[in-house]
Amino acid sequence: MKHNSQFSDVLHVLLHLAEAEAPLTSEVLAQTMDTNPVVLRRLMAGLRDAGMVSSGKGHGGGWLIAPGWGETTLRDIHQALGAPALVSLGFREDHPECLVAQVVNTSLRSAMQEAEASLLEKLGAVSLAQLSAEIGASLRAHRLAKTSTPHRIEDHHGYPH
Repeated sequence: MKHNSQFSDVLHVLLHLAEAEAPLTSEVLAQTMDTNPVVLRRLMAGLRDAGMVSSGKGHGGGWLIAPGWGETTLRDIHQALGAPALVSLGFREDHPECLVAQVVNTSLRSAMQEAEASLLEKLGAVSLAQLSAEIGASLRAHRLAKTSTPHRIEDHHGYPH
């Protein structure tokens, strides 16, 4: 089963935009995500509707992160994406009259609702500014390590592997 990485992808894009000094095109952002620009534009639509990003067309156009972006929480972003399910378990629904299935499904739904409520609370406590600060600290540590270890392999962001 393929996992939905949409939430992670959006965070990735927003943090790139936060560091950018000029608008970034869909093509540039899609390249960082190894995806198609059309997929990226669809992904960004909810964020634009929520006022988290803006986009401009033509020469010099592209995506910009909204002022005050640092205060945006991961929960805010989750909401802007349409609040997709954070916890997913399959249920046997083929025999709804089955008492065993009813008890199992009720128990699983309750556990999923509790887990999702807890996760949403935690997402509300993490801001984009916090993530950006962690990236900055990681980059500084990486640059320091790079000067003392010259033969490191880096990914497309310059992070060590």
